[in-house]
Amino acid sequence: MSQEPNAASTAEAAQTEGSTTAAEPSIEAKLAEAEARLAEMSDAYLRAKAETENIRRRSEDEMSKARKYAVEAFAEAMLPVMDSMEAAIATPDAKVETVLEGVHATKRQLAAALERNKVLEINPGAGVKFDPHQHQAISMVPAEQEANTVVAVLQKGYLIADRVLRPALVTVSAPK
Repeated sequence: MSQEPNAASTAEAAQTEGSTTAAEPSIEAKLAEAEARLAEMSDAYLRAKAETENIRRRSEDEMSKARKYAVEAFAEAMLPVMDSMEAAIATPDAKVETVLEGVHATKRQLAAALERNKVLEINPGAGVKFDPHQHQAISMVPAEQEANTVVAVLQKGYLIADRVLRPALVTVSAPK
């Protein structure tokens, strides 16, 4: 009798162990699954890293080209101005009136080229409040207008987009 319970309990234990094996994968199967996931994730990581490096390299190339050719449109706009200057120099015996007319036409060409390239004049009128971001005060003079306002412009300033290339040189009214 004592052997029967042992045989029964051994069979029960084997049955219980068999059902555990069927429900849960073995350690070897779990390890194989983990190694497959690791390989898959490692591959995905390497691909993402390579893609990031490619994007960085393309961005650097684009930035290099942008720096190299940034002035292309501006230079292209300046070529007609240069042509006009060369034409004026090529006619040394022209009348003063003709030369002056050519100079005015060239100035208009230059102004149009600057404007197309977002270079704008800073030319404040008399009485405009002094703006230290766009104006440079050369002197303060007594004047019959509100203090700290522009009295005269000695040299125009210029903006490119919203950035000051050169401030306008101005005289400013002194406080009374």
